[in-house]
Amino acid sequence: MKIEFLRRLRGPNVYLSRPAVVARLRLEELAGLETTDVTGFTERLLRSLPGLAEHHCAAGAPGGFVSRLRNGTYFGHVTEHVCLELSQMIGRDVNFGRTVGAGEPGVYDVIVECPVDESPGSRVPGELFEAAIDLVLAVHEGPSPVRLGPGLRGGGLSQRLADLAVLAEREAAGPSTRSIIEAARRRGIPVERFDDLSLLRLGWGNRRRLAWAAMTDRTSGIGVDIAGDKHVTRRLLAEAGIPVAPGGSARTPAEAVALLGELGAPVVVKPRNGAQGHRVALNLSAPDEVERAFAEAGGDVVVERQLAGRDYRVLVVAGEVVAAAERVAAHVVGDGRATVTELVTAANADPRRGPGHCRALTRIELDESAERALWRQGHTPGSVPAEGVTVWLRDTANLSTGGTSRDVTDQVHPDVTRVCQRVAGLTGLDIAGVDLRLTDIAAPLPPLADPDRVQAGVIEVNAAPGLRMHLSPVHGRARDVGDAIVRAMFPGGSDGRIPTVAVTGTNGKTSVTKLTAHLLSGGGMRVGTAATDGVAIDGRTVLVADATGPRSAQMVLGDPQVEAAVLETARGGLLRRGLGYDWTDVGVITNITADHLGQDGLDSIEDLAHLKAVVAERVRDGGTLVLNADDPWVRSIADRPRVRADRKRLVWFGLDPENPVVTEHLGRGATAYVLHDGWLVQATGARRTPLIRLAEVPGALGGAALHVAANTLAAIAAARALGARPESLVDRLGEFDPSVENPGRGTLLRVGEVSVFVDYGHNPAALAATLRTLHRLWGAERCVAAVTLPGDRREDLIAASAQVLADGLTRVVLYEDEDPRGREPGEVVDLVEREMRARRPQLRAVRADGCRDAITKALGLAAPGEVVLVIYEKWAATRAFLAGLGAVPAAGAPVLKLPSAAAPGAVPAVARSLTATRTRG
Repeated sequence: MKIEFLRRLRGPNVYLSRPAVVARLRLEELAGLETTDVTGFTERLLRSLPGLAEHHCAAGAPGGFVSRLRNGTYFGHVTEHVCLELSQMIGRDVNFGRTVGAGEPGVYDVIVECPVDESPGSRVPGELFEAAIDLVLAVHEGPSPVRLGPGLRGGGLSQRLADLAVLAEREAAGPSTRSIIEAARRRGIPVERFDDLSLLRLGWGNRRRLAWAAMTDRTSGIGVDIAGDKHVTRRLLAEAGIPVAPGGSARTPAEAVALLGELGAPVVVKPRNGAQGHRVALNLSAPDEVERAFAEAGGDVVVERQLAGRDYRVLVVAGEVVAAAERVAAHVVGDGRATVTELVTAANADPRRGPGHCRALTRIELDESAERALWRQGHTPGSVPAEGVTVWLRDTANLSTGGTSRDVTDQVHPDVTRVCQRVAGLTGLDIAGVDLRLTDIAAPLPPLADPDRVQAGVIEVNAAPGLRMHLSPVHGRARDVGDAIVRAMFPGGSDGRIPTVAVTGTNGKTSVTKLTAHLLSGGGMRVGTAATDGVAIDGRTVLVADATGPRSAQMVLGDPQVEAAVLETARGGLLRRGLGYDWTDVGVITNITADHLGQDGLDSIEDLAHLKAVVAERVRDGGTLVLNADDPWVRSIADRPRVRADRKRLVWFGLDPENPVVTEHLGRGATAYVLHDGWLVQATGARRTPLIRLAEVPGALGGAALHVAANTLAAIAAARALGARPESLVDRLGEFDPSVENPGRGTLLRVGEVSVFVDYGHNPAALAATLRTLHRLWGAERCVAAVTLPGDRREDLIAASAQVLADGLTRVVLYEDEDPRGREPGEVVDLVEREMRARRPQLRAVRADGCRDAITKALGLAAPGEVVLVIYEKWAATRAFLAGLGAVPAAGAPVLKLPSAAAPGAVPAVARSLTATRTRG
């Protein structure tokens, strides 16, 4: 049994609304076997992993998986549940799993949920799958259960899991970052974490904000520098009348000792630019102690008189005090039996303690600083303190050195509140952690009469303050300070979102995406688009690539200039990486026809519909779902339980105004967009609002291109759903230039006396629509084609495309893609020519060596006044070659008389048969 590949689905996907990882698993020696075929397997597995007894499986109740084991299940399914259980054991709280066949005997796709904020580059999922496989194989082969040991300690697999637990914890968001993430999600604000850092992007487009732990994009850089320089902080606050500990800076040991003499003992020596209590020395009374502390602090220090009292931290967010805590230095309490070392070990066993900042509390270290603190109290690590005796292990009260906290938010005196608010304002920090040394935070601060005799006051100001002490105090009430930060970043209940449209389907996705963006930009919006040919921001291309996956969507949504987003969402990215967003305001599904079948486990149009339905499912409650009423598979999506059309505004579009789906919809007073008597019409109930004549729609070729009508109706519906006004839509439609804004999709050119129609159709339905258009304009006998078809399609789909071409052409030049996509040289051309000749024996077929040769030969076959259809692989190269031939935009085309309501279903029989198929494999 082995893993062939692993892929991460970063967002909502066909399996789950949350991130997941998919492992392609080849069972090899276990193929064809079930658990009942291996004597004792189930009992050994349950003894190895008792937690499996609680797994529900399809039964929906604890014990469901055990029933499957005892009744016989395949080993891919077993691996799924073992991986889920191991994930729980290392602290990854995930529950969803599924195993599906991958189209080959003994090969399965095992899908397991991932934590929402786990880094896409994390090694943990792959290592867990490997560990699960090893465990299953060991249980299968061995007569005894695999012993993991308590707490995952021990060697072998147990040690691997223990190491993975450490890795998973290290990669996970820390408490401060996690509190902001959770608060944002409760508000419906989209959150993206950058790799395994504490950097967060909250919201989208021009409403997006950035946070790095407890620091935001509005945090003053000057404020951060002020807080980072303890001497500057102290002087700035002192000059503003804030009570601060008297002191000064020292760059030499002599200057530090001199300050001891001026201030009087005890003093504190700390690095001028230190943080988290590191290298801070307290209770210094002798010159040699100051000199040693100076050296350990790095030689550039602040020396301050040590104020009496307790240590407090007050958190100020956007000028308001939102939490306060008393901080207590790391310590243990004797029991008369255990040594200090043993007491520390017991304290560190608290599950709240961990390394660094990953848990609510930090593990206590018995290092040199701890030993000095012990020495001053007359102890060593081996001492046995008497029962009830508190032994201090640090002078500083920082949580990062093992300290604890007690919430005192409700006790803060108004005087202290006002001082802390002033401190945050004076330093210019939107989020500030103000450290104070006070006798009691509930008491008023004594009047500041003599700055040199301050007995209580501010000792430090922190930018990006830690939030752990407020989120999980050892004593007192937890404070949701993450929510306070999010409220400050998004006031007034804002969810940080911008209007967003997702477009999917088989054909027309790019055209609808580009036209929708064009229509929305007419209202003055800066629109970002992600489409097949790249990413554009406010009409300017910023990335040339196939940009229909989640990374491209995130590029658009993360751009601070973007005020609305239109995102083409294609099969490949959705299947292999999931969605790049959680919800959209509008979802558009253009059509669902035979294409890409046989790839990535998609064996039928039903599979395609199931995949495309994800876009419909992720339209927010109250959003708008725009569906093609003329397509039976698109119509079926509205009835899916997870789509919940009752919670969305459903809008149909189509070419047949008498479609029963449309008429019933209008009868309920709802809205549809249809083609009626040569007009694109908005229909609501009994009301009809003509928008524009089809003959005037750019790219519709005088009304011959009915598929352009469908695309335009879908784009109008999407733009109207986001508030675009009908009158502005008509103006914007007239300004749309397909050759500039959507090049290579139905582009009509002229080379001499021959018209050249360039398109990207590469499946039966798309080719049929294109040929119908050309036949209306020129007639079937006056069409020539230079054609290539992609090699990564299933043979029956390539054959169907060839048959559509044969039905619509008498002359064709065949050439092969530069990238054969896994096919042997000449294989696709052979298949296409064979199928075309079988369909139409009298067909004239010519072969060419590449796109340039094919265009040249096709032009040679065409007579003046005829049209050459060019189906290309790469638009840029095709465009450049045609330009070299002197191609210019066509001024017009011969338009045949069209019926007032053309039937939308007039496609060749072979295309209809593929559209209707429901079979798998």
